[in-house]
Amino acid sequence: MTKEIIIKDLEHIREAAQEFIEVFHDTFADDNAVKCFAFHAPMGAGKTTFIKTVCEELGSTDVITSPTFAIVNEYTANRFPIYHFDLYRIKKLEELYDIGADDYFYSGNPCFIEWPEMAESALPDETIMITIVPQNNGSRTVSFSIEQ
Repeated sequence: MTKEIIIKDLEHIREAAQEFIEVFHDTFADDNAVKCFAFHAPMGAGKTTFIKTVCEELGSTDVITSPTFAIVNEYTANRFPIYHFDLYRIKKLEELYDIGADDYFYSGNPCFIEWPEMAESALPDETIMITIVPQNNGSRTVSFSIEQ
């Protein structure tokens, strides 16, 4: 089943992030579940802003920025770390393996991945593929498939 969350505007982004967390409540609560979320969207569609808000709603008080040059940032939430990847500058899969990405992906902690296209073959099978589409009215549609 495909699920859509509408981000009306920046004033309503927290509501959208809360809805996203509610949809994946069981996944976030399961200490052993793979929690990889791969965000597909054009430049400027709001990937980082949405991930930042989701991290804050999960309890992180860290300064959350895109890890464009670092490849991965770690944030602290209430009871677990959150890993935020930006793979825009990855040229070869070896770069991902060199930073120990598998350790992050299979850690049981949330991994939010921007620009996953280069690395999709390295992502766990359980990775949730998410698409953010900007609309003409300025809103964003966040869509993904979930099992029933």
